[in-house]
Amino acid sequence: MQLREISTISIRPRASVHSEIASRIGALIVQGNIPAGSILPNEASLGDEFGVSRTGLREAMKVLASKGLVEIRRKVGTRVNAHTSWNLLDPEVLGWMFSGETIPSGLFDLIEIRMQIEPAAARFAAMRATGDDVRKICGAYQEMERATGDVALSIESDLRFHMAVLEASHNVFMRPFGALIQAALRSSFHLTSSDVNLYRSILVFHKRVLDCVAARKAKSAETAMRALLERTVGDIREQLGNIQTKQTKRGTAKRLQARS
Repeated sequence: MQLREISTISIRPRASVHSEIASRIGALIVQGNIPAGSILPNEASLGDEFGVSRTGLREAMKVLASKGLVEIRRKVGTRVNAHTSWNLLDPEVLGWMFSGETIPSGLFDLIEIRMQIEPAAARFAAMRATGDDVRKICGAYQEMERATGDVALSIESDLRFHMAVLEASHNVFMRPFGALIQAALRSSFHLTSSDVNLYRSILVFHKRVLDCVAARKAKSAETAMRALLERTVGDIREQLGNIQTKQTKRGTAKRLQARS
C-alpha cells in the first residue's frame, strides 16, 4: 500500500484538507493500488503520513465511506471494499478511476454505456435541436478541426462536441450523463486524439453526425453516432495494441541486455 508517495504532494488551497485526503486515497483505491480487503493504517499513522489532524482524516474517511469505497468498523479499522460496493455513478469516483497514467479496466464498460446513450441522443438531437443547438455542435466540430495536432485542445473540443449533442437532445437526463463521465471521456479521447492520423480520420465521422443532426435526419444521426463510437472502439484497441507491443519490445530488450 503506497500512501507515502502521495503524502508529499502539497495540498491545494482551494480544496478542503479532508477533500484532498479523500481524493488521494480514493484514487489509490479505485486504481487498484490499495486492494480490496486491506485495512488502512490507523489515524495516528495516517495523520503523520499526511501531516493533518485526526479530525481531517475522519472527515476524509466519511467521504470515502459515503461513496462505498471503505467501511469503517469499530475495533477493526477502515477496510477497503470490493469494487461491487463502489458508487461508480459518483463523478468523483469516476474522476479518480480515470485520473491515473494507466488505462483503467472500466474503459470498455464506459464505451458500452456510450453505445447505448449517445446514438439515441443524436437521434433526439436531430428531432429537437434548436438553431442555437446546431450552431454549438458545429462550433465544437470546427474547434476539433482547428485543434488537429494539439492533443489537449482536441480532447476538450471533442468532449464539447459530444456534450453539445447530448444537450441538443433536450432530454433532462442526457446532460447530467455527460457531466458525470467527463473525466472518463477525456481518458478515452486521449488515446484517439494523440495519434494525428487517427484523429483526422475520426473527424469525418463527427462531420456525419453534425450533418445528419443539422438536416433533421433522426435515424441517420443515430446510425452516424453509432458508427463514430464503433470506430472509436477500433482506434482504442489499435492504440492499446501498439502500447502493449512497445512494452513487450522494451521488456525483451531489457532481458537481452541483462543476459549479455
